[in-house]
Amino acid sequence: MLLAVKHCQLCQRQTLLTFHHLIPRKMHRRSRFNKKYSKAELQQGVYLCRLCHKAIHKQYDEITLAQRFNTLELLLADDAIQRHLQWAAKQK
Repeated sequence: MLLAVKHCQLCQRQTLLTFHHLIPRKMHRRSRFNKKYSKAELQQGVYLCRLCHKAIHKQYDEITLAQRFNTLELLLADDAIQRHLQWAAKQK
């Protein structure tokens, strides 16, 4: 899903954005996540530029994202994501 909004919620760059599910859709059918989260919680996400979205999925698999990085704050606190953000800030 593409959206022309103001800025990426990670790197703050102004560009076209994609929607990132904080709990990846691949995990939605697993009973562990169905029992723990409501349907609304499973649909929560953030708008990211393609660079940040690709970096997150390259760095972590879906189960890790669902268990350890299921909020914007947790993503922003991660060292690997911070390194990416420093690099992304230098991009046009």
